[in-house]
Amino acid sequence: MASLLGIDNGLTVTKAVVFDVDGTQLSVARRRVPQSMPRPRWVERDPVGLWKATAEAIAEAIALSGRPAEDIKAVAATAHGDGVYLLDRDKRPLRAGILSLDSRALDIVARWRDSALFTEALTLTGQTPHVSAPSALLAWVKAEEPENFARIGHILACKDWLRFCLTGEVGTDRTEASTSFTDVNTQAYSPGAMTLFGLDDLAAALPPIFGSGECVGTVTRAAADATGLREGTPVACGLHDVTASALGIGAHRPDVVGIVAGTYSINEVVSTRPRTDQRWFCRNAIEPGQWNNMSISPASTANYDWFLDRLCERDQRAAIEAGQSIHEVLAAEMDGAFRRPSTLFFHPYLFGSPHGDTASASFLGLHGWHERGDMLRAVLEGIAFNHRTHVDALRDGFPFERAMLTGGGSRNPAFAQLFADVLGMPVEVPGTEEAAAFGAALCAGASVGLYASPLADPRDLSAITRSFEPDARRTAEMNERFGLFTRLAEALKPYWLELEAMGADRPGHA
Repeated sequence: MASLLGIDNGLTVTKAVVFDVDGTQLSVARRRVPQSMPRPRWVERDPVGLWKATAEAIAEAIALSGRPAEDIKAVAATAHGDGVYLLDRDKRPLRAGILSLDSRALDIVARWRDSALFTEALTLTGQTPHVSAPSALLAWVKAEEPENFARIGHILACKDWLRFCLTGEVGTDRTEASTSFTDVNTQAYSPGAMTLFGLDDLAAALPPIFGSGECVGTVTRAAADATGLREGTPVACGLHDVTASALGIGAHRPDVVGIVAGTYSINEVVSTRPRTDQRWFCRNAIEPGQWNNMSISPASTANYDWFLDRLCERDQRAAIEAGQSIHEVLAAEMDGAFRRPSTLFFHPYLFGSPHGDTASASFLGLHGWHERGDMLRAVLEGIAFNHRTHVDALRDGFPFERAMLTGGGSRNPAFAQLFADVLGMPVEVPGTEEAAAFGAALCAGASVGLYASPLADPRDLSAITRSFEPDARRTAEMNERFGLFTRLAEALKPYWLELEAMGADRPGHA
């Protein structure tokens, strides 16, 4: 028998998933990976602790799969994109890994935004830098940690660190390489990009680029002892988790917009030529000669999780004791709220926004007669409206008429229907729960010839996909509400910086 292991490391959880070669999920194991926030705007984690947690998850997933480790023919990882994991010249972790929720480089990006650099970066690299981009974070290390900067030997992304732990080999793939330093036209590293960001000294520290489905090493004896994998198991290069999620739901192609409703609002479409705009990143797709155009912000279902933690704590405990889902408990409240008119809006900018790094979340139109269900409706609408902001930007540049949705909320039919009504287009939800891990598994299978390429999906997607058609009446209502949602955000823009300044000296402010 043959199986594949896909590793998916998010911002808070690392997962190991074993799949049959036909795409059937055999097992999944998870471990929480703590984040450290030692200073305002810093979001870090211990890379050694991340590897230890991932190794434990791999061992458990193998045990739960019911198959011996020898049946796993290949392994690949995906993980949160952007951020940086730095090694010294002896290939040891240089400092804590910096996550994509980090915003310590806020002032650097602000200075760049006020100069010609933004336009030059868009033209050369296909994107403008943001606070967690490797370009901005490395510029921050150069300015604030010069001793560490001088010792940088290798610049890795999160999934590259995990693959290094498995194989001892340094490298990255095409999708990850394009987060800051590739030429948007040639899709290869650009010396001009390093010069543009003042990082010429680090050109030699950039990892070599391989194909996502290319075998780049094998599991070492140390990694085998830690994970239970067989020593010598092939390891594929893997890919950025945004791309892995689209691949895992069959959306990594030009005729559909892939949507991931998770911590980040991720919206992406593949093109056969580069097209740049400040509203999206034009990055490398899996195959040469294709580009993955991503319009994103850290403003999706993390807002829903926040609402549950802050306003539904007692109900969550009761649901767990009763063996229920909190979503089932709240369903009646939410359904009632959607049946009645509402003045209530929520801008889901608790952790970031499409409007810059000073934006903050807000409830507007709140009255004393509103119930918790009305607030929950506003949160869910706000999440969907923020995705529409990004999808509308992509619609200006690329042709597509349907969406494919994944993420925790996508398994709720009411949530998927809300997206169809807000976007005014059909929304399809594939049945694969661990989409990003399956995207990694496709790369693993391709690396050993089980699939012709990472795009050769063995599943019958039509058989496992549920479709949601927009309701014309609801779409008209949502168009009106989205228009007001957008105008309210524009009206608040002049005040966000002032609001931030009022809390700047508060301990723990970020």
